Amino acid sequence: MAVHELNAEGLNCPLPILKAKKMLKGLAAGDVLKIRSTDPGSVADFSAFCTHTGNKLLSSSSEGDVYLFEIERV
Repeated sequence: MAVHELNAEGLNCPLPILKAKKMLKGLAAGDVLKIRSTDPGSVADFSAFCTHTGNKLLSSSSEGDVYLFEIERV
């Protein structure tokens, strides 16, 4: 398992999801993508994205105005 990071701070919907989708395509099953976003809509977006794609949303949290996600590639 490898861990990859995506900084999507300052990007608005749908860019955080599009960038995450592009990165996840290049990852092996079991790899984890850590995402940082400042778009409040990304909380619902990443939950729906994982439900739709079958990838696992391992965690969703926030630090001030930054939203943090960990997604496992399935």
